[in-house]
Amino acid sequence: MRTNERHSLYGEVTSRIIAELEHGRLPWVQPWDASNCPCAMPQNAVTGRRYSGINILILWATVIERGFAGQRWLTYKQAEAAGGRVRKGEKGTVVCYADRFMPKSEQERAGEEERDPRTIAFLKRFTVFNIDQCKDLPDELTQIAEVPGPLVSIAEADGIIRQSGVDLRIGGNEAYYSPSGDYVAVPLQMAFHASMLMAE
Repeated sequence: MRTNERHSLYGEVTSRIIAELEHGRLPWVQPWDASNCPCAMPQNAVTGRRYSGINILILWATVIERGFAGQRWLTYKQAEAAGGRVRKGEKGTVVCYADRFMPKSEQERAGEEERDPRTIAFLKRFTVFNIDQCKDLPDELTQIAEVPGPLVSIAEADGIIRQSGVDLRIGGNEAYYSPSGDYVAVPLQMAFHASMLMAE
């Protein structure tokens, strides 16, 4: 990738983060991350490989912004190879892959000059789609892993909830009260970044 293309990618990511900050949102901070339960990191749905570096922020922000149910991603070709396809009109998310390589000519020249060969850095962009943007994928790619029950039970809190008669629904990626359905929804307890327990 050429230098101007690399700077363009950096600029796009930086502009996106600045726009979130200007709207009063910290794109990487939320008291819970239910979209990632039980896996906290974005990963490739086919290979299982976790994304790293700036890609984590890009994919976290996309899930929050677009309300995807999970953090599993794949390329257009991977969706097709798995027997599925990306839904018509879906917009992918651009991520990047950075690495270094050593041209054969550099290796030979370094050997002749009796020096260590130099590697060349490169940055490659590619587009991924969340599995929510796809259809006809095999079950093993779309099934959500079983999530364990609550991590901590507070008898007093459980008692208050039971006595109130509140319809409490646990799961999903939002916390809210539904006036039309008359229920309270909260993410799974394991989705919260830190314990909300107060010391006695």
